[in-house]
Amino acid sequence: MAYYDGLFNQLGLRGWCDASDSTGPMSMAELLKKSKEAADGQAPESVPFPSLDALHDACRAVPRTRDFTAGIENSFLHVRVALKTVLDPLTQPLSWLLDFSLRVVEVVPWWALVIVLLLLVYFVSRSWSILVLVAATLLLFGFIDHLHYALQTMAIVFTCTFICILIGIPIGILMAKSNRFERLSLPVLDMLQTLPSFVYLIPLIFLFSVTESKLYGIAIILYAVVPVIRLTNLGIRMVDGNVGEAADAFGMDSWQKLAKVEMPLALPSIMAGVNQTIMMALSMVVIASLVSAPGLGVLVLRGINNLELGVGLVAGLGIVLLAINFDRVSKASMARVNGTLQPRGESR
Repeated sequence: MAYYDGLFNQLGLRGWCDASDSTGPMSMAELLKKSKEAADGQAPESVPFPSLDALHDACRAVPRTRDFTAGIENSFLHVRVALKTVLDPLTQPLSWLLDFSLRVVEVVPWWALVIVLLLLVYFVSRSWSILVLVAATLLLFGFIDHLHYALQTMAIVFTCTFICILIGIPIGILMAKSNRFERLSLPVLDMLQTLPSFVYLIPLIFLFSVTESKLYGIAIILYAVVPVIRLTNLGIRMVDGNVGEAADAFGMDSWQKLAKVEMPLALPSIMAGVNQTIMMALSMVVIASLVSAPGLGVLVLRGINNLELGVGLVAGLGIVLLAINFDRVSKASMARVNGTLQPRGESR
């Protein structure tokens, strides 16, 4: 007899419970539980938590936990075709962009890519020490035959970060300008920021083919876009109100005030959001290797699958080196932005 049999009897629901045919096959956990009870005899009486499974033991009309999860899965599969029809054309440009960036890594000579990267690093940082750090890192990758994998990882991170900036800054501006939109957006951002990284891949696997680069591109963007949105919103909201009043006094409309006053003053905060977005995109690239994302994550996955300790550790340390380089370059560019925005004559 189930513990909650008396509860359903007192509520007069026994007929409804007994009329249900939704027993379904027994799960492995139920079979193991029954075999254990048969082996141990009558277990001591305890008060189980009124979960779905415990209530189902007393009333077959109550769905089990696995019936609940199966219902969620069936609901998703029911709308899968419609979702795919809508999302396929919207996300196809992402596939083209990722494929193009990876194709560039394949066809352009390695020395040309290294030169372009070093020129870009110096352009954004204007620091010889950071340039030497990046050059030494690339030389190390080449020495251990990981340069091609590292360039693939960088191509994916650059592409996804670019998309995150295109999406995140406008959303952050809208949040800063509308309290209602901010209230609606914050729960979504909280969910995206706390959802485990592996969970991003579950619905995407059902929607897109594993061979499509948009599969891992969408996962990376959803995971990494949150910081740039939050810090854009925060940076604009923290602009001194007196500055806005001065802009209004000069006759600026809302667009002029945003472009010429608020965005320049919020730029350090936005750059901090871009820095965090780059870091999160890099961390998600490793997880995305489970769904065919190329780069250093493939070597990490190979080390796990084949128990190749050296391969996994070297690739993991390579990702750490990439993260250090990205962090130093982005922080140097942030320092340049802060220095440019300081008034003349103010000490740095």
